[in-house]
Amino acid sequence: MKLVLDDDQRALRDAVRSFLAAASPLPKVREGYDPGVYARFNGELGASGLIVPEEHGGAGAGFAELAVLLEETGAALLPGPFLATVFATIALTRVPPDKELLGGVAEGRTVAALALPPSGAVAALAPPPSGAVAARVRGEGVAVTGTLERVLGGAEASVLLVSARAEDGVVMAAVDLTGPGVTRTPLETLDLTRGQAGVTLDGARGRVLGPAPDVADLLCVALAAEQLGVMRAALDAIVAYAKVRVAFGRYIGSYQGVKHRLADMHAKLEQAESIVRYAAWAADEAPDELPGAAALAQAYVGRACFEVARDHLLLHGGIGFTWEHDAHLYYKRAKADEVLLGPPRVHRARLAQLLEL
Repeated sequence: MKLVLDDDQRALRDAVRSFLAAASPLPKVREGYDPGVYARFNGELGASGLIVPEEHGGAGAGFAELAVLLEETGAALLPGPFLATVFATIALTRVPPDKELLGGVAEGRTVAALALPPSGAVAALAPPPSGAVAARVRGEGVAVTGTLERVLGGAEASVLLVSARAEDGVVMAAVDLTGPGVTRTPLETLDLTRGQAGVTLDGARGRVLGPAPDVADLLCVALAAEQLGVMRAALDAIVAYAKVRVAFGRYIGSYQGVKHRLADMHAKLEQAESIVRYAAWAADEAPDELPGAAALAQAYVGRACFEVARDHLLLHGGIGFTWEHDAHLYYKRAKADEVLLGPPRVHRARLAQLLEL
């Protein structure tokens, strides 16, 4: 097991961090999704193709590298559908290869999204409830019908991967969201930097990629990596603030209560980093350990991320509660991520079951 970044991973981290600092600083994050920044991010750094196999135009990297990249996008609160496309790419690499779709994602031409079950992906992308989403063979493709209440990145994506019931079982279908039979309704969400949409499919065009894969554990690892970045950025921000904010003639960082709170936040970050590095290693090298590592990642990191973002906001005092301050952006991203794949209690219960507790 390797929990320390190697030279290549540190170089990847530095390149992504430098790009996002210049192209998507926090003032720009408030403006929302910028397709131009997204195109540059994928074109110049090959971000969307990081885990796509080399024969399909990607870098062929593993989850250890993906975790490094997602930590930086989380720290920068990168707006838009990048995480949604990462989720979709994870699923694409677990079905028979679709060269056109993989190539489009790797080049950044295709924005993809993955439809998660209503309760999150905790139980895997398993059979949807009867009648929820259905696929009917029509010529060389399929017609997909059903309603998806919340799709991460659903407003920006051009392709939707969805598990659907077909005559021969549950399949994964790639649906063309730009074609007929698709109605998208943008939703008002807590996280202002990343949108969701309700998607109604009424005989929408698509094609079957293969049996629906079980990628829930991999999604948990990817999300935990982003949450680690949110934690780190929130802690860095409040530490910097504590060094310059003066109250009652002293820097607030000199007060014992503040120092203890910052130490607690740092301890949570250190534990979260070890858990994420272990989970990413398990995804690459130890599939037998992955279920427990993934459950632990979401059981601990999800809650820890929210607690650090919450305390980061509170320690800023009154200014942290204002719309003009960036603290609420981290707070909202952390809370949205905490429940995206199911609340922590669900992951704790699964971890206990895996450990036979």
